Amino acid sequence: MMVRKGWLSLAAAALLAGCGSGDTASLVIDGPDNALTLERVKPYAWSGEWQLQLVVRRFPDCQRRHDLIAASPEGFKMEAFSPAPGAYVLKQGKHWYVAELKSCNLQAYKEPPPEPGTPVGAFLEQDGTLRFQKAP
Repeated sequence: MMVRKGWLSLAAAALLAGCGSGDTASLVIDGPDNALTLERVKPYAWSGEWQLQLVVRRFPDCQRRHDLIAASPEGFKMEAFSPAPGAYVLKQGKHWYVAELKSCNLQAYKEPPPEPGTPVGAFLEQDGTLRFQKAP
């Protein structure tokens, strides 16, 4: 019986060691009811890339979660621009997206936009944690 408990403890420790990590950061827009929240997750400790999701929120009317292309853990950065009120262009590596607050939609660009708009800031990793840093 004692050997069996030992194996169970080892199995539980192995499962916990496989747990991943994740964090979020938000670009709050005109008060707490409107925001773009980026979530990045490594489902397992050995996962090579961050899985990314963007939550577009305009309470009380809508809130939607959108999957983004996975990102490399090296030098993570997603830039945010605003071409018009309620619209945000996001650039992560070579991938471009537009988020629209009116309907909480997100669309990927096939080609980079010619003018993404005014820089708003960037989602960055600082000291191992995801943060949103406003543009100067």
